[in-house]
Amino acid sequence: MRNARKRPLDEDSSSSSSKMNLNKKHPHSSSRSLDYPIESNHVASHHDSHHPISSKRLKFTSYTEVSTLTPKLKILCEIIANTPAATVERVLEDTGIRVSQQNVEEVLTLSYGFPVPAVKFFRWSSFQLNDKHSPYSWNLVVDILGKNCLFDAMWDAIKSMRKEMLLSLSTFASVFSSYAISHRVQEAILSFEVMDQYGVPRDVAALNSLLHAITREGKTAVAKDYADVMKDKIRFDSETYAILLEGAENEGDVGRAKQTFSNMVADIGWNPRNMAAYDSFLCTLLKGVDGMHEVLKFFDTMKDRACYPGMKFLKFAIDECVMKSDSKGAKVIWEEMVGKNICRPNNEMCRSLISLYCNLKDFESAEKLLDEMVFYGVFPDSETYNSIFHFSIKHRRIKNAIPIFKEMVKNEFAPMHQDCSAAVKAYIDGGDPHMAIKVWRYMTDTYSTDLDETGNLLVTGLRDMNRVPEAVKCAEDIIERGIKLNSATLTKLKQSLSKVGKASIYEELLRKWKYH
Repeated sequence: MRNARKRPLDEDSSSSSSKMNLNKKHPHSSSRSLDYPIESNHVASHHDSHHPISSKRLKFTSYTEVSTLTPKLKILCEIIANTPAATVERVLEDTGIRVSQQNVEEVLTLSYGFPVPAVKFFRWSSFQLNDKHSPYSWNLVVDILGKNCLFDAMWDAIKSMRKEMLLSLSTFASVFSSYAISHRVQEAILSFEVMDQYGVPRDVAALNSLLHAITREGKTAVAKDYADVMKDKIRFDSETYAILLEGAENEGDVGRAKQTFSNMVADIGWNPRNMAAYDSFLCTLLKGVDGMHEVLKFFDTMKDRACYPGMKFLKFAIDECVMKSDSKGAKVIWEEMVGKNICRPNNEMCRSLISLYCNLKDFESAEKLLDEMVFYGVFPDSETYNSIFHFSIKHRRIKNAIPIFKEMVKNEFAPMHQDCSAAVKAYIDGGDPHMAIKVWRYMTDTYSTDLDETGNLLVTGLRDMNRVPEAVKCAEDIIERGIKLNSATLTKLKQSLSKVGKASIYEELLRKWKYH
């Protein structure tokens, strides 16, 4: 088994110029020698020569991205990032910096892109710490080497950890992840099969860690096949199935999800705490051809057993219903999950559902949900109000829009400019000059551009409704604000004022217009 994983030292193809002699004693070391993690020729190359390096390029966090880094840690990170591996330890020693276990952990966390210098730093710091590195630091070294495809060196580090009795499931979780990311799934499986030889139990927690690493890289079929092999040897738990179902969800594999779900129910039964598995299963069904129909069928079965999915499914289901204009499905799921306090929705969900109802002209449901939001612990925000105000005006529900508008103004949620313009026109057309003027005044107090068209429309509309005094007053205000009043609008006012013997008012208005 080990031969399949690790090759003999004489097969390494690293060049002599890049070899690291980590067995050389540091001048300030104690008389006790620690078996250091990496043989010299194991770290030289950036990957094991018998395998192609992973085609997946990892994005490591750099110390340059951390603004809160202390000066001491920044110096150490800069040395690791910019110093040739052969001289790293000497340069570090020349700084005179003293480090703690926590310092080592922080520096290693930010040094993934420089595996060889990072291991040199680990060695150098050990002499200050009397070879007492934290288990986390050791695990970081294993992870750094694995994520850079230095697998022989990684196993040398693991052997050293075994001697120090520092190995744990976290160590092997890193190994599984590194192999899976590098598309070496079989080697991840082989590592799982030998881990008990290193004193780490090969139990369900370890199996779950392996399956998670494999499914995360889009290899759920391989994970499922291996899980089937191990089923008679290790008792699965709910997390095992949740991992496999999440893998099927990520790959959109409805068939595998159904099979896994069926196996889960037969094996461990129904459990309300297994929410993650129900989440993934229903989300996968939503991606299928029959989508919501399938979901509602299984959802009914689940709720009869008091087993519910969680927020992930609720959000995805609402998004799907909105996209497909399915208010019926949305109402069923909402009533069961939100109405029965299984989940508490957020603003985004409520806003999406309100938009769906408004688009379908189901304003009663939209307004009901708006009123209920406070009972769910969320409060309508500007976007929510704007959404329902927009659709109310668009579909000429101008009376219903009045309390919405007043509530928005009260809460300082500005209606959109274009919706205000549409509202002024809608109220003029609907014979409500009072609200038209109210919205217009709000517009002029809130916005300073693109007001000409709406202003002229308001004045002309008031004049056509025989509200000449209000029209004149609005016209004066428009002129004083520097908003352009069209000559055509003035001409209409002149006609109306002349008919009632108020030509002098027009002359005064014309004078102001010319002056401005």
